[in-house]
Amino acid sequence: MPAKTHYDTLGVAKKATDDEIKKAYRVLAKKYHPDLNPNDEKAAKMFKDATEAYEILSDSAQKKAYDQTLASPFGAAGGGFTRQGGAGAGAGGAGAGSFFDDFVNMFSGDASSAQPSSGGGDISLNVTLTFDEAAYGTQKEVSVNRLEPCKSCNGTGAKSGTQFAKCGTCAGAGKVRFAQETPFGRVVSMRACSTCSGSGKIIKEPCTACGGRASVRKNTNLRISFPAAIEHGQIMTIPGEGEKGRSGARSGNLVLVINVMPHKLFKRKGLDLLTEVPITFTQAILGDKIMVPVLKGNKVAFPLPENTQSGTIFKLKGRGVENPKKGIAGDLLITVDIEMPKHLTKDQKNKIADLQKSFKPEQYDRAGDYLIHKTK
Repeated sequence: MPAKTHYDTLGVAKKATDDEIKKAYRVLAKKYHPDLNPNDEKAAKMFKDATEAYEILSDSAQKKAYDQTLASPFGAAGGGFTRQGGAGAGAGGAGAGSFFDDFVNMFSGDASSAQPSSGGGDISLNVTLTFDEAAYGTQKEVSVNRLEPCKSCNGTGAKSGTQFAKCGTCAGAGKVRFAQETPFGRVVSMRACSTCSGSGKIIKEPCTACGGRASVRKNTNLRISFPAAIEHGQIMTIPGEGEKGRSGARSGNLVLVINVMPHKLFKRKGLDLLTEVPITFTQAILGDKIMVPVLKGNKVAFPLPENTQSGTIFKLKGRGVENPKKGIAGDLLITVDIEMPKHLTKDQKNKIADLQKSFKPEQYDRAGDYLIHKTK
């Protein structure tokens, strides 16, 4: 059975456009987000796999390299290719990476793809915005619990003032030779040393603050700007605000999943706003000016025409959500709902009965066919 590719993970074709790849990822990220599936290891793995697939396929350079790997008879479909400089790189052990990496590195002398990554991982968070905040845009403080370089040792992992020793496994080179039997014979390539993680150095005395890990976990408040017209379920990626990388390595990203609270009057469909307005049956028959709620401001007057039917939708152009970046605005779609009066007096009922008698069946489009015609 063929190995699963990143295209398979996202459920898109290899010729999928950037928009199709992005849309597929948004659907999967929303479905399998850890916050929406607590203690679900399967969902967490699906979210991780989808994120890794998206990061590779959304980057033109990495996508090109990945496609070349797929086209190679030696390439691994999913697990053998990791995003460049990302947290998905191998751990540097003897079995890490793919044969394709080894085959290329044997001639290029480049062992960077096999070195363990000290880059930071991505962090995903749910952020809730009010309906108005999502429509107009806002700034919010977001608390992020992440790994950051230890200040006590300046991110080295060694106790302040102490020195490092040369790694005995790789003699300080940071790399070791690795032999592998292949269809072409015995291939020798360079791998990052697993003892020193490719640094060539061993800590003599670990930092007491971080225990030699070079990083500590802490809460950090970030001021995030959310653009106008952002939608429910949309995903925002803040580069470099995830887990911090070690020794100047790449930091991970902060992935924000947007939740928008409902509004008591409006619903959104893209940039359009939808609302229902109740009218009296006399207004529906005779027409009138009614006050319609709008998102920006209080209410505006709207001329209701005669003989308005319940469920009729009217459009107020440009009264929806504005997208300043694109310079466009949606419309306000008003659905009218005819409300019947309650607790009628006897006199009111008699007047309505007299009015009903004056109507002819042909004055109705549909109800006339259901009227009972009494003959004298």
